[in-house]
Amino acid sequence: MLQIDQLHAHYGLAHVLQGVSLKAEAGEVIGLFGRNGVGKTTFFKTIAGWLRPTGGSVTLDGKTLTGSSPDAMNRAGFAFVPEDRRIFPGLTVEENLMMGLLGRRGGGSKIHLESVYDRFSRLAERRKQAGNTLSGGEQQMLAMARVMVAEPRVVLVDEPSEGLAPMIVAEVFAIIREMREAGTIVLLVEQNIHEAISVCDRFMVLERGQAILTGEGDDNDDRKRLLEVLAI
Repeated sequence: MLQIDQLHAHYGLAHVLQGVSLKAEAGEVIGLFGRNGVGKTTFFKTIAGWLRPTGGSVTLDGKTLTGSSPDAMNRAGFAFVPEDRRIFPGLTVEENLMMGLLGRRGGGSKIHLESVYDRFSRLAERRKQAGNTLSGGEQQMLAMARVMVAEPRVVLVDEPSEGLAPMIVAEVFAIIREMREAGTIVLLVEQNIHEAISVCDRFMVLERGQAILTGEGDDNDDRKRLLEVLAI
């Protein structure tokens, strides 16, 4: 179980996260919603070790990981797909995927890489192509595949559908469903609320660095309150 308790984070004097808490079991997808600038990406960066928290705790199955480095969080089973995807531009598709294998628990193998190519046939076709020459949709697929190859326990996905064609968006959310079926905890930030809520077991809305609403993804009343709060 992932447990985040009263997490705080600052950028200088700006108190961006103000005591956000969350619990997630294996195989749950939890949506994190809210307007731009309310702390969603900061929440992810703090969990992933990119930003040091100024209060609170992050634990996974009872092991405290608060304030650990990004590398330590990766080795503990966390993976982060940031909004800008962070594809290594000078590396080929295959080399980018091999970077994901470095974080795989129990070590990596070419056999496992081939299984990812079976799932992402477009990447298999472009395995020798430089990452920065891929289309936006292909880069998002590469970012998701790089995470999947590591078989993480917790995946943080930030705005995966932004700027993508509807067909690619559908593929992105299909991948998130596959992660859930595999028992992975997925925390999802997404502005496409109607698409995102279809894959979420639960959700939380942030406003000014605090949680102002939580609910169940399949509860019609909770969905209605979510849309009202976001004025959609």
